[in-house]
Amino acid sequence: MNTISTESYRRKYRMASFAKLLRNALVAEAICEVDRGDAKTIDSPYGSQPAVTVQSIAGTYSPAAFTLTDDTLTVADEFIVSEHIYDFEKVLTNFDLFASRIDEQNYAVKAKIDQYVLNNLCEDGTGSYTTAADGFTKPGNINKIVADLTGKVSGYADVYKGLYIVIEQSDVTGFMQAQMANGFSFADSALKNGFFMNYGGWDLYVVQDSTFVDDTYGSKTWTNDGHRVAGVKKTSTYAAPRGVQYEEKGVTGKTGMETVTFGYIGHKVWTPKAALTIDITIG
Repeated sequence: MNTISTESYRRKYRMASFAKLLRNALVAEAICEVDRGDAKTIDSPYGSQPAVTVQSIAGTYSPAAFTLTDDTLTVADEFIVSEHIYDFEKVLTNFDLFASRIDEQNYAVKAKIDQYVLNNLCEDGTGSYTTAADGFTKPGNINKIVADLTGKVSGYADVYKGLYIVIEQSDVTGFMQAQMANGFSFADSALKNGFFMNYGGWDLYVVQDSTFVDDTYGSKTWTNDGHRVAGVKKTSTYAAPRGVQYEEKGVTGKTGMETVTFGYIGHKVWTPKAALTIDITIG
């Protein structure tokens, strides 16, 4: 049985729907390629890097062999949430209870997918970086961290796609103090307008604390507590065949309907680009 507040039942009511719960800002679609096709498997084979010979002019050469290697994204995990809404709960409330619960379920699945993708980026990226003590929370560390990260990706063609750093909300204090202290126009703007979502050419994305975790979700196991992630956008893919789906169904012995929201997800940091995803360890 659901817990429905007394004020939810039909009396004079001040709102048309539930007040929304606190929600995470979703990040994955901004930094990854998204594939919503129906395929369970996405193949992306890659070739070995050709070696160029520099020699005195002779007009002769020796053909070299090359290697093609398979690289595959497999959709292996399902995200699902279900609730039962009794008919009297629907009929006697002042708002559309079904619509409200569908909205909350849809968001909950998307937020869990976001956490899944961010942790998998951190786990599978082969780039690595360890910050000085206190990491992003110490304003004096910020310029060096950003400059060091830039050095790790500079010179690659993919940089034009854009750069990102994903931090947790407790890290904002270091960035914001650094923004308000550095430069003139930048500092004045930060003092006037608050936190800027870009620093040193990197787009900053803020997620809630404890997004990066030591945990197992479906087929994936991560050890990311105390980590963050940065890199070049669109160098990994998450597959979401048919997106997030929704069903309603009757249940024997119960009035009302059961609501189910679900999605199938796979994520892949592509091997040739893996060094452009940087696992950041907080020092």
